[in-house]
Amino acid sequence: MKQGRFIAVVGPSGVGKDSVMAGLAAADPALHLVRRTITRTPELGGEDYDSVSVAKFNEMAKAGHFAIHWGAHELQYAIPAHVRMVLAEGRDCLANFSRSALLAGDAGFARFCVLNITAQSKTLAARLVARGRENEAQIERRLAQATKPLPDGLNVKTISNDGPLDATIAQALSLLQPVRV
Repeated sequence: MKQGRFIAVVGPSGVGKDSVMAGLAAADPALHLVRRTITRTPELGGEDYDSVSVAKFNEMAKAGHFAIHWGAHELQYAIPAHVRMVLAEGRDCLANFSRSALLAGDAGFARFCVLNITAQSKTLAARLVARGRENEAQIERRLAQATKPLPDGLNVKTISNDGPLDATIAQALSLLQPVRV
């Protein structure tokens, strides 16, 4: 059986990564959505994640519970180690990822690709305000990071999420499907 792909879904905050991922999983039930571990309190909502304290996160990292972990936006994020079993079964895995962790992800997973989701700045700003998780200064910092380039040498597929979500999902499926077995 062929190893599944680890598909790192990246894009600036507010671009709709979780919505696109949910749409992809609904359209192709063979895709596995990875549930991350984050040092964010659960009441802040957003994606479905496991909330832990910073101390617990560090303890879990030292014990090898994570395939990869990183820090961004004053939080810690991790991909659980059991994702390797899902990949070994030949299933593709979708994970909300950080641009700063892409090189480590590429080095850590045999079949690694990047789904880079973009949107116009005004779209991002409106979405960040609407979700209500960040204050104005945090939103400004996130928008300043929106155009940060991706590292060279990665297998990257880029789509825009400025229009209807269904169109974005259809475009992502068409980019990802040709390499599926």
